[in-house]
Amino acid sequence: MVLLEKEATAAAPARGVGVLHKVVQIAGELLITAGVVLLLFVAWQLWWTNVESDAKQSETIRNFAQELGRPAAPTPTGPTEAAPSAPADYGPPKVAEAPGHGQTIGIMYIPRFGPDYTRPIVQGTSTDVLDTLGLGHYSDTAMPGATGNFAVAGHRQTHGAVLDNIHTLVPGDKIYVQTRDGFYVYVFRNNQIVLPSATDVLLPVPTQPAAKPTEAYLTMTSCNPRFGSQERIIAYSLLEHWQPASAGPPAEIAAQVAKALGKG
Repeated sequence: MVLLEKEATAAAPARGVGVLHKVVQIAGELLITAGVVLLLFVAWQLWWTNVESDAKQSETIRNFAQELGRPAAPTPTGPTEAAPSAPADYGPPKVAEAPGHGQTIGIMYIPRFGPDYTRPIVQGTSTDVLDTLGLGHYSDTAMPGATGNFAVAGHRQTHGAVLDNIHTLVPGDKIYVQTRDGFYVYVFRNNQIVLPSATDVLLPVPTQPAAKPTEAYLTMTSCNPRFGSQERIIAYSLLEHWQPASAGPPAEIAAQVAKALGKG
């Protein structure tokens, strides 16, 4: 009888160790599963959302090209340049009315971001636009070419990463905006890091509430740092000149435009 009691006493700790081992094993498996799920989520965020958005943005550009219905090459009409280095003067830029939410305004080309950088500009900055369609236009800001502030937003690392390289812009870089009316050439001036609450960057004269605009600005906004959203990076540019669609694209992006619109 004493022997049996000793065996029972020895068996109790053994059972306790077995239960503890099982708990640790289950906890370990749960942690591994959680890690795999996290890795899949990161892959989805940084890769698959870009794949989906790139496909949708390409479709948006194709649809825009079909609506244009005109060749990308210059035509002989319009003013003649006074000098090879000076853009022709086509008078005041033509400014279109803002379209409805989710409608395409035009296409943006930024050679600094690479020869294939071609992104649609769509009306609105809600998630249905920014997460799928590309660059979103702040609907209460100016349209391309207008005096005031033409402001757009875009993701940095996900959903097409349309402004991933915004930090690489150098003063003097040109940014081209194509609409149904023509091409607007902006020149990058500087960038600024602000808090998300700094909405004054969207004013007609950015950050200057009391100022009346006399120039045409392009303001691009995105998250900062690249893998975070604690701040916003703002890139400011000024309109240099414009040319109507009948004059064709600026020579420096003619091949890029033809390729983007399926005419190259």
